[in-house]
Amino acid sequence: MKKHSIEVNGTKVSIMGDVANEEAYISLTDIAKYKNPDDPRIVISNWMSAYSTIDYLAMWEQLYNPDFNRMEFQTVRNEPGRLIMTPSQWIERMNAVGITSKAGRYGGTYAHSDIAFEFVSWVSLEFKLYLIKDYQRLKKDESERLRLGWDAKRELTKINYRIHTDAVKEFLITPELTPQEMTYTYASEADVLNMALFGKTASQWRKETGTKGMSPNIRDYASAEELVVLINLEDTNADLIRQGLSQIDRLKLLREKAYRQLNILRSNTKALEGIKQSLISDNVSDEKSD
Repeated sequence: MKKHSIEVNGTKVSIMGDVANEEAYISLTDIAKYKNPDDPRIVISNWMSAYSTIDYLAMWEQLYNPDFNRMEFQTVRNEPGRLIMTPSQWIERMNAVGITSKAGRYGGTYAHSDIAFEFVSWVSLEFKLYLIKDYQRLKKDESERLRLGWDAKRELTKINYRIHTDAVKEFLITPELTPQEMTYTYASEADVLNMALFGKTASQWRKETGTKGMSPNIRDYASAEELVVLINLEDTNADLIRQGLSQIDRLKLLREKAYRQLNILRSNTKALEGIKQSLISDNVSDEKSD
């Protein structure tokens, strides 16, 4: 998981995960240090040993975790005597996913942002305001960074598409074709790429989504991984056109390539992150040079 850190009113708070898409886990250990720098575990345990806390945690788990152990929660909830709960006990007994805990020098307790904000409300309302402010700033920065990366890829597909259309013009457009037939040829070849990558043509996508006209385009909704693959498919299809392969044969090869590359990108997050950083750097450099 990607790691971040923010400075919250003089306290360093670590964050893991996808901040931009609300899938981040914030360090409860770091937040607890604001109240007790020497033994933050006690702070977390005291918070989790309140019935109002485990009720909230249970509601969160029931919303987002289908494997949450409801029966065990009811057992704990109905046990007589004083409630004592630690992060590791909660995770093990409830099969919980909203909180993670790891022992050791580089360990600590992390919780989904929904839970972490509930915890920081208990620790300090003042600290909560600072945390929210710095967390929102980080989220904005991450969203902007990802947007720049997506925009850069989208522009690359448009530039690379010129290579594709030039191949269509050189090898598939003949003087005998009418203007309408030429337009159809270009659109047909664009849909070869759409079929290979998305499994549907542009018109099928517009029908499914209720989108009329030519804008927005199916490719405007592509993920970063799909745009990377699309760049490769455009270049590959141009080469296959020059080799004289039929459209059916090309579609088969392109679909196999798209499937293979998407699997590689989605299973290799480090490779994808390197591509993102490279494209973003190139985009920023271009902006500075302009």
